[in-house]
Amino acid sequence: MKAAYLETISLIERLHRQCLEVVKSELDRVGVRDLNNVQALILFNIGEEELTVGELTQRGYYLGSNVSYNVKKMVENEYLIQERSPHDRRSFHVRAAEKGLEISRRLDALFQAQSTKLDDTQLSRESLGETNNILRQLGQFWSTPQRYGNLSSAA
Repeated sequence: MKAAYLETISLIERLHRQCLEVVKSELDRVGVRDLNNVQALILFNIGEEELTVGELTQRGYYLGSNVSYNVKKMVENEYLIQERSPHDRRSFHVRAAEKGLEISRRLDALFQAQSTKLDDTQLSRESLGETNNILRQLGQFWSTPQRYGNLSSAA
């Protein structure tokens, strides 16, 4: 069981990095140089909505990145519009500017094309659904501290 568990962890990390590379390739293809792949995924997760930075952080998993820093850079580069919340002056809301919406739409089209191409593979909607259920269960396992224990109990 340990070997399969460690392989799963490794595959999850590798797949996430490969997804980021696909996004980077798309940015390179269209000549976007002032945005990185993580920032593009943040824009994709915002889409047409307006979110707080906290909501944005919860919505996506941005490997090794500081969401607040990325938001600041995207505001500077005119991909995002940031406004103070009228209800809570300590909090900020962000929404995609037209430049950011274009990136979000490009990624949506990219992911749509990729999902269509999956029909030509051995992966079925059912097998992807089963995989998603297993990954959700693993996420739930990891988010329950009493299940994964601590290092002192492993000795």
